[in-house]
Amino acid sequence: MIKKIAFTLVLVLLSSLLLSSCATTEDGSDAGTSTIYMIVFLVLLAGIFYLFIIRPQSKRQKEQRDLNASLKPGDRIITIGGIYGRIESIREDSVILKVESGATIRVVRSSIAGKQENTG
Repeated sequence: MIKKIAFTLVLVLLSSLLLSSCATTEDGSDAGTSTIYMIVFLVLLAGIFYLFIIRPQSKRQKEQRDLNASLKPGDRIITIGGIYGRIESIREDSVILKVESGATIRVVRSSIAGKQENTG
């Protein structure tokens, strides 16, 4: 939430800077300067977009890939749906989980949210 507010605030500040710096006289004498400010503004906007959106998303995707690659039978995991279980077997696109009741279920590998912390 704070990142969204900060991002919005930076956009508003940069927009106001751009609008104030792009003001031209009636004869259009500041046309070259306004183009430079526009390019700088777009570069800054792209940098902010990368820092707040693209970079964190790619970091999460890398963590999910690493988690899926490190799974092995016997690991205790939690699914995105909140199901706790122990991995019985692993296939290329799915895993077989044994839940507390003793039942086994098959889930897609991408639905695994994380490994369960050892409490004992």
